[in-house]
Amino acid sequence: MSELTIHMFPCLADNYGYLLYDADSGTTAAVDTPDAKAILVQLAAKGWRLTHILNTHHHADHAGGNLELKRETGCTIVGPRADAARIPGIDVEVGEGDVVELGAHRATVFDTPGHTRGHIVYHFAGAHAAFVGDTLFALGCGRLFEGTPEMMWRSLSKLMTLADAMRVYCGHEYTLNNGRFALTLEPGNGDLVARMREVERLRASDAPTIPSTIGLEKKTNPFLRPDSPEIRRSLNMADASDAEVFAEIRARKDVF
Repeated sequence: MSELTIHMFPCLADNYGYLLYDADSGTTAAVDTPDAKAILVQLAAKGWRLTHILNTHHHADHAGGNLELKRETGCTIVGPRADAARIPGIDVEVGEGDVVELGAHRATVFDTPGHTRGHIVYHFAGAHAAFVGDTLFALGCGRLFEGTPEMMWRSLSKLMTLADAMRVYCGHEYTLNNGRFALTLEPGNGDLVARMREVERLRASDAPTIPSTIGLEKKTNPFLRPDSPEIRRSLNMADASDAEVFAEIRARKDVF
């Protein structure tokens, strides 16, 4: 079986586009459609024909290119069942536990509400890759536009059960700002300090900080670390639940 090729490219102000390609079958999927024209340019450069769109959620910078790409390519659009009415051109509705096949490669779908009520994640266990949209960012997580802190904490906790080596592909390049916020809560975290040196080096040369890994996020991302004694001291929340600490972290990041 051929490997699942993952082609990542920047688009719009700070989004990433992703094309997934299976050489054996010629199957090619775009994970979200932030910029239809940019995606078409990348497809032409690679000589690939788009067969699928895998939407994580309905926001325009993730599904706004659906209809143009469908007109141009006739691709099949896969998206969250819980939010199907807001996914332009959706053909296949999926939710928790469903499997999406790209050639011989299989992605398990996770429901991860919080950023939006119908957000989903595509987990390609065989390719060691999870496409998490705006649920989890490198050193951050998505704003709670349609969900509650408790809902998002459950979604993030689900992702934390993935293997530490699992690569995390998120929707935006927010890592530098996220890391600066993280340091206000846990400046004594040596892993975080070291990671931020690398992030600053990468961003100084306009290089991506994506993908991350689940293991690295668990060591450095404050949104996955509400049990950290240092974070709890910073927030004066020693006896709070993890969900309560997470909620306070999210509230502080909203105004950072």
